[in-house]
Amino acid sequence: MHAEERERRIFEALRPTGFVSYRDLEALLDASPATIRRDLTRLEEAGQIVRVHGGAKLPDGEDGTGPRLLGTPFEQSITRNLAAKQAIGKAAAALCSPGEGVMIDGGTTTLQMCAHLDGLGLQVLTNSLHIVTALLPQPTTRILVPSGAVFREQNIILAAAGEESMPRFHAPRLFMGAAAVGPQGAMQADVVLVAAERRLIDRAEEVILLVDSSKFETQSGTIVCGLDEIDTIITDSGISPQAAQMISEAQVRLIVA
Repeated sequence: MHAEERERRIFEALRPTGFVSYRDLEALLDASPATIRRDLTRLEEAGQIVRVHGGAKLPDGEDGTGPRLLGTPFEQSITRNLAAKQAIGKAAAALCSPGEGVMIDGGTTTLQMCAHLDGLGLQVLTNSLHIVTALLPQPTTRILVPSGAVFREQNIILAAAGEESMPRFHAPRLFMGAAAVGPQGAMQADVVLVAAERRLIDRAEEVILLVDSSKFETQSGTIVCGLDEIDTIITDSGISPQAAQMISEAQVRLIVA
């Protein structure tokens, strides 16, 4: 079992209660105690867990309200490259057909779709309370949310590992963002987000990635999905020729807003 898979399982074990014991990890990971200690040390140094007597726990927020996600808080990210994100959101909304069901993953770029969805009579499944708030004034838009805990930094809902949190709702098209995009695929800063997004991807027939061109400049993070799992990438005119060629070679549709 490689390190990325072990990390995913560690966070799945942590999610229900916020704590997991060393004994449980040894049974879950099929790895040596030394390997598990190295994994936990690496995650603790990254600020994603706290090692305690007998195991590990999720870190509390600075205000003591619960676990935090890595990455830039939503309120800081929303103003970055805003014009590009607005153009990308408008282009993404143009792909929606009246009356259909879609999934919209939380993010500052996917949020920009909302203003252009009014009147389409969509059914929208989203894990983002920001997106819920943006869609609430639209009388013909039906909104569904999964169950789980609210993470305040991003204002998204994440469910415990193994919990069937999604409504029984068919929405084959997924609109999602990413912290970075490279030859390896779409990446996020936090493995907890990766697990949540994988649940959405596994339900989707079509994956549409919304990223401004700056996301091609940083190619580090935990891989959410490979380029071969993405059908369409929507970005802005700042995309480099090298990044555009990478997308073309992966046979992914590219839309430049």
